[in-house]
Amino acid sequence: MRTEREITGKSYQGKALIADSIHQYIWFTVPIRGRITETTEKDLIDNPWVQRLRRIYQLQSARWVYPAAEHTRFQHSLGTMHVAGEFGRYLYPSLREIFPDIPSPAFVEELLRIGGLLHDIGHGPYCHFFDDNFLCDYGLNHELIGREIIRRELGEQLLEIRRSPSADFAPGERIDPEQVAFLILKSENEKAPEAPSWMNFLRQLFTGIYTVDNLDYVQRDAYVTGFSMDLVDVKRLLYYSFYSSDGLTLHQAGNSALSRFLNARMNLYTNVYFHRTTRALDLHLREIFRETMNILFPGNPLDDLAGYRTCDDWTLYNAVRQWHDTEDERKAFLGREWDSFHTRKIKWKMSFSSELFIEQIQRGFRFSTAEDYEREIRTALPSSLRDIIFRVDLAAQDPRPINPILERNKRITIFNPLTEKVSLEPLREIYRFIPARVVHFRVFALDHHHDGELARAAEKALGSIGEIITTNI
Repeated sequence: MRTEREITGKSYQGKALIADSIHQYIWFTVPIRGRITETTEKDLIDNPWVQRLRRIYQLQSARWVYPAAEHTRFQHSLGTMHVAGEFGRYLYPSLREIFPDIPSPAFVEELLRIGGLLHDIGHGPYCHFFDDNFLCDYGLNHELIGREIIRRELGEQLLEIRRSPSADFAPGERIDPEQVAFLILKSENEKAPEAPSWMNFLRQLFTGIYTVDNLDYVQRDAYVTGFSMDLVDVKRLLYYSFYSSDGLTLHQAGNSALSRFLNARMNLYTNVYFHRTTRALDLHLREIFRETMNILFPGNPLDDLAGYRTCDDWTLYNAVRQWHDTEDERKAFLGREWDSFHTRKIKWKMSFSSELFIEQIQRGFRFSTAEDYEREIRTALPSSLRDIIFRVDLAAQDPRPINPILERNKRITIFNPLTEKVSLEPLREIYRFIPARVVHFRVFALDHHHDGELARAAEKALGSIGEIITTNI
C-alpha cells in the first residue's frame, strides 16, 4: 500500500533547482529515473553553446565601472527562461480563449522557456558592441546569429524534449527549432507566414515594452551593480497581464507597476549603461575593436559556427594580451591599447555634459549625429584650438540592450475595466510622468586643458536645447 508521502514525493521527480540571486530558485527539468535516454533542459543548459555564455559578460563596459558587475549572459539567460515560464503558465488560459487550437499548456510553457534560455545564444564578446562594431559588417546581429545556431547546432536536441517542469507534452507535440528561432527575433518586420497566429502573440513577450528579457536584466543589473533604487514589481505586471484579441494587454490597474518598471530601466540607462566612464571606455573600444576582431575572427561567423563557439570575452582577452611582444607593429599597437583598456587607464576625459528631456527630443535636433555636432563645435572653437582632438558622444543612439529612448513611438495595449475596452496607449504618454533625463550629450577630450573652451563651443552648438551641466569630474 502506498503512503501519501510516497505519492507526493513523485512531484519532485524530473526536476531540480538552481539557486539565483534574483528569483531565489529557478527550476529545470532533469531525467526521470528510468528514462535513461530522456533529453531535458539539463542537457540543453549543459550544451557547450549555452555554457559558452558563462564567458560573455552581461555588461560590456559598465563592469569596469561597477566592480561587482561580473555577471554573465549565462545567468541572465537562466533568469529569462524562468520569467518566460512564469508568464507562459499564467497567460495560457487567456491565450486559449483566443486560439482554442493551441498546443498543451506544458508545450507553450516549454517553448517560451527555451526561447528565454536561448534568446542571447548568438552574442559575441562585448555583446551589443560586437553587433555594432563587427557583425554589422556582414549584415548580421546576435539575433540572426542565434537563429542559425538554433537551427544548425541545437535543433536535434530541441526536437527530443518532451516536457516542461509542469507536465508532459500532449502526444505528438514537439519543439520546433524554427518556432524558437522565430521567438527570439525582435525585428517588427520579421514575419513568418507559415507560423500559427498564436506564435505572433507569444513573440510579444520577447518584443514588447516589458518582456521576459528586460524583466530579468533590469532587476539583475540593478542588483549586481548595487544600483537598486527602484522596485520592479514583476508579480503585479504578471497578474494584470492577459491576452486579448489585440495581443498582449495590460489591465489599467497594472499601469503603476509598468511606470515603476520603466523608471527603473530608465535609471539604469542614466546611471549604469550611460555612465560617463562607461561611455568613455566605449569610445576607446570603438577605436580598436573592429580591427582586433578582423584579426582574431576574419570572415562571416555564419561560415564558421564551430569557430564562433570559441569566440568570447575570455578568448579575446587571452589573445590580445599576447600581442605586446610581437614583431607585427599593428598587433603590438593594438596590444598596448588593449592593455590600457584592461588596466582601466581611461583615455577619454569628459569636458562637457548636457542632459535633454523627452519633450525636447520630440521637438527634434538641428543635427542628428555626433559628427554633425563635432563639426559645429569645432567651428565655434577659437581658431587656435580648432585642431584639438575631441569626440561627441550621444548616448541616446546606444543600442544596449533595447533603448527606451528610441521606443517613444511604440504603443501598448491597455484594458480599461470601466468601459471593458482596450486601447492603444502611446508609450511617450507613460514616459511623460517619469522624471528622468533621457539623452546624454557629452564631449570627451584627451585631457582637461581646454574644458572651458569646449564647453562654451558645445553650448553654442546646442543652442537653447537642454539643461546644461558642465563638469570636470
